[in-house]
Amino acid sequence: MSGTLFEKIWDSHVVKKLDGGRDVLFIDRQLLHEVTSPQAYEGLLKKGRRVLFPALTISTEDHVVSTETGRDGASFLEGTQMIEHARVNAARFDITHFPARHEQQGIVHVMAPEMGIITPGMTVVCGDSHTCTLGAMGAVAFGIGTSEVEHVLATQSIVQVRPKSMRVWLDGSTTGAVSAKDVILSVCKALTVAGGTGHAIEYAGPYVAGLGMEGRFTLCNMSIEMGARIGMVAPDQTTFDFLLRARHVLPGAEREQALSAWRRLYTDADAAFSSEIRLDVSRLAPQITWGTNPDQVVALDEPIESDDSARATLALQYMGLQRGDVMLGQPVDTVFIGSCTNGRLGDLRAAAGLVRGQKVDDRVRALVVPGSQLVKRQAEEEGIADIFRSAGFEWREPGCSMCASINRDYVEPGHRSVSTTNRNFVGRQGPGARTHLASPLVAAASALAGRVADPRRL
Repeated sequence: MSGTLFEKIWDSHVVKKLDGGRDVLFIDRQLLHEVTSPQAYEGLLKKGRRVLFPALTISTEDHVVSTETGRDGASFLEGTQMIEHARVNAARFDITHFPARHEQQGIVHVMAPEMGIITPGMTVVCGDSHTCTLGAMGAVAFGIGTSEVEHVLATQSIVQVRPKSMRVWLDGSTTGAVSAKDVILSVCKALTVAGGTGHAIEYAGPYVAGLGMEGRFTLCNMSIEMGARIGMVAPDQTTFDFLLRARHVLPGAEREQALSAWRRLYTDADAAFSSEIRLDVSRLAPQITWGTNPDQVVALDEPIESDDSARATLALQYMGLQRGDVMLGQPVDTVFIGSCTNGRLGDLRAAAGLVRGQKVDDRVRALVVPGSQLVKRQAEEEGIADIFRSAGFEWREPGCSMCASINRDYVEPGHRSVSTTNRNFVGRQGPGARTHLASPLVAAASALAGRVADPRRL
């Protein structure tokens, strides 16, 4: 019987079917970070339970860890306590943990693929909604709540309602100044923040086939912003090449056996999706959000068009904008390049290529935060860090940083930020912060200009 990639992986992991469309799923990998793991550990301790398969779980410090040079934890008390809980309990339950100064530490959705521990066909969970990022590996990956984190630690399984399948088919190709971030912002606009609810999204089509892994991570990362907890790309040679370069990948004959299995993971030609949208990205211009939701998107030089709903009106008021305004040229106070959406080496390379030999506008605070220690080392070896520093950017240690407005990495009240992150909710980057989501190229151009700028014009 034919099926979608999602259906095949899901079905192969069903331990037991329950009433109400619920399934008990076996989980191949659980990822932990310091914010949602302490409560889960506490639950295990209170109930006298152990972690069933410690080797199938890894833990890192990313959300509240400081990004300042020389850091070893958070710069505020509550964050320090969370990190200490994560370290102590990981050791207690024999879970591999990567503290702030470890050479493999990083944002969980960045460092896990680098290590080669997420492979096609897996089920992966983490107490973080952007776990959908890892679906770019051809895996079923989704975020879960803290009580579910505890349940997976104790049983290596989870009870879930099976989502429907949706396909986002992307035709065409883009120019050098238009990236996967621009594409996924345009998809968010087309689908809206609720359009993917109850679905697992598979991204496919000529554009996706020609996209590298970093761009695929960006697409899948923002699936949750459309209400879909799962985003996926079918594995292909691009995926396999990425894995073969990663650490801890199976050697020799076992590797060939794994590759053979991964090549059988695809959506059948006659598989039926519950819904499908098709977009041609060939004429797409750089995109940016104007409001307080990821679907409030416009091209840089096009006027803001919105309905008269209370949602849109409140968003415009909060952002200090009006219908008909153009984002191009709007003054900028803060620029942030990083996060699990755009903190990978390719993102930093692209931005540095634009920044080289230029200076950040005096009115702008600009931060670059690598997604992992590996990304940081590679960027420093290639001279990328020096380019940013010379231009006036702050070069930081890996972590979630300004995406979650923690430690000292936040936007001042009323200030306007161009950010490569995934959420522009009210107060997301700090109380009163006005956040515009954009690509690394748009962010870099805006830092130089001191206003929202088009990288094609620099």
